[in-house]
Amino acid sequence: MRVLAVDAATEACTVALLSGDELIGRVAEGAPSHARQILAMVDAVLAEAQVSLGMLDGIAASIGPGAFTGVRISVAVAQGLAFGADLRVAAVTTLEALAAQVPQNLSVIACLDARMGEVYWGCFTVDAGRGWVAASSPAAVGPPESVVLPSPSLHRGIGRGFAAHPQLAALPGLELSLEDSLALPNAREIARLGALRLSHGEGLDPVDLIPLYLRDKVALTEAERRQPRAP
Repeated sequence: MRVLAVDAATEACTVALLSGDELIGRVAEGAPSHARQILAMVDAVLAEAQVSLGMLDGIAASIGPGAFTGVRISVAVAQGLAFGADLRVAAVTTLEALAAQVPQNLSVIACLDARMGEVYWGCFTVDAGRGWVAASSPAAVGPPESVVLPSPSLHRGIGRGFAAHPQLAALPGLELSLEDSLALPNAREIARLGALRLSHGEGLDPVDLIPLYLRDKVALTEAERRQPRAP
C-alpha cells in the first residue's frame, strides 16, 4: 500500500510517504510558513520514491487538534490532492499520532500545548504489534489541572504539552521521559495509521475530512490577558 501523509498542525510541518515497508519523510520545524513549504515537501517525497499521486492508495491527514491555521492547511492540502487524483483520505488526530510513537503495548496520555494556558490531551491504549491506537478517553482541551488519567494504571506521557506545563509531571501514575516531553506529531505515524484505516475500508471522501479544533477561540481578549494567572 502507498499512502501519502501530511501534517501542519503544530510547530513542525511534516510529510511522509509509506510505500510497502519503506517510509520516506520530511520535517521542517520553526519555518516561517507551513503553507509555503508543505507542497514542496510533498513533491520531494514523491520524487524520491518515484511515485505519482495517481499511484497512491490514499492520503492520510492530520485533522488536529493544533494551531487553527495549521490544521486548516493539513486538511485543505489533503483534500486538494485527493480530489485531483480521485483518492480516498484517512483522518488521523495529532494525539493519535503522538501515541503511536510509543513502541510498546502501553496506556498512553498524549498532550500538546494549546496556548492560552491550556493543553490538548487524550488517553490511548497502544497495540504496537498491530500498529493500532485506541482512545480510552475522549480528546479534550483545558487547563493543566483538568487533565485526569482515566484509570489508576501506569500511563506513559508523550508530547510537548508536558514541557510547556511541567506541573503535569506530578500526575499520579504518569511515566514521563525528557525525550517524550519534547515530542511532536509526525507524518510517519499518520501514514501508518492512515494505511491501516484505508486497508480496513475506513477511508473517507475528501469532502468529509473535517478538522478537529476542540475549541472555537484562538486568542485571549485584552481583559483576559490582564487577568492574573492562577499559581
